[in-house]
Amino acid sequence: MQLTTPLPAVADLERSFRFYRGLFEQEAVLGLGGNLSLSGGFALQQDFDRLAGIPKDSVMRRSNSTELYFETEDFDGFVARLSARKDIDYAHPPRKHPWQQRAVRIYAPDGQLIEVGESMRTIARRFHEEGRRPRRSPH
Repeated sequence: MQLTTPLPAVADLERSFRFYRGLFEQEAVLGLGGNLSLSGGFALQQDFDRLAGIPKDSVMRRSNSTELYFETEDFDGFVARLSARKDIDYAHPPRKHPWQQRAVRIYAPDGQLIEVGESMRTIARRFHEEGRRPRRSPH
């Protein structure tokens, strides 16, 4: 078995597409009515309750139990794009994790949690420029 596509439920497909296109540079790959596959390997689904045959009020907003995770080579540029927008709802502002990766978490228009972190390649490059050496894991 293979996982093929994370599929966030959205109330307004066009609004959600503008959000993901504007911030995450996602392009539409395939549109099938209320379903829109994006270039990042996930799809947006409008009217999920009807499609899944579940009550509309059972579609949760802000469950905070899963997230879409993105990495970027230009974390500072991404944070600048966030700061320029008035419609961003932060779960937490940009911060640095103990493993030295900078990340920010925000909510999509329909409440899905999204994390954007700087790529591990960027961190490795920064460590190299600072003269740090990799350590072996004790495991």
